[in-house]
Amino acid sequence: MIVTTAQKPSVSLYMHARQLTAELGGRLVERRQESLNGLKRRYNDNCLLVVDERGLRYYNDSEEPLYFHPSMAYVRVKRLRKGERDPLIDLSGCVPGDRIIDCTAGLGSDAIVFSYAAGPAGHVTALESEPILCTVVREGLQTYVTDHEDVNDALRRIEMKCMGHKQWLQEQPDKSVDIVYFDPMFRQPIHDSAALQPLRGLANKEALDAESIAHAVRIARKSVVLKEHRDSGEFGRLGFERRHVNKIAYGVITLT
Repeated sequence: MIVTTAQKPSVSLYMHARQLTAELGGRLVERRQESLNGLKRRYNDNCLLVVDERGLRYYNDSEEPLYFHPSMAYVRVKRLRKGERDPLIDLSGCVPGDRIIDCTAGLGSDAIVFSYAAGPAGHVTALESEPILCTVVREGLQTYVTDHEDVNDALRRIEMKCMGHKQWLQEQPDKSVDIVYFDPMFRQPIHDSAALQPLRGLANKEALDAESIAHAVRIARKSVVLKEHRDSGEFGRLGFERRHVNKIAYGVITLT
């Protein structure tokens, strides 16, 4: 993977690119006046991470980069700010002060909604097994600025961890969190989700297993929630009660 910067980076930006290169095991290349496609051709590498003032952008065999943006999570949080309801928050039973584990963070959308709903007294740990995706989202959560300070605070409170959820769940004590949440890549993709296309090349596509769900049930006090395609057979296979069916559906295991 190539790591590069804006064409005229500041010293701090260049040092940040060096740190990310060491973390991800890439090759730091000075941008100078070179185009991104030119760098790909020169080094015969289609994986490219750009570090600039806008954040991180990752290219991999696509003209469209992967980058952090709160997207629909911001819309959902603005609804919560106005006192409206969110189906995931309602179904999970999330209230201020709750501790939530998002086992499949992806772009962090649901983690953001959970973080806002749990408030300053709560805590969200977001697990992502793919290092590049984890880094892009982690950096975005710490730097992205919205028009609302309480939303910015919710982004900053999320703790990203680069590890697989099964290992993490196995290591946690019984009844140590309130909610455990899973949003794996759908077995049946929703093809009109264009915003997710840059994500599909990086995301972990492994199906959930019963052992992970058993550990989730063991450590959760309130609920374990699964988000899936409305026609998915995963709910029945893994022991969830299917709820709130639209294009997507949620499965819930209620513990209290």
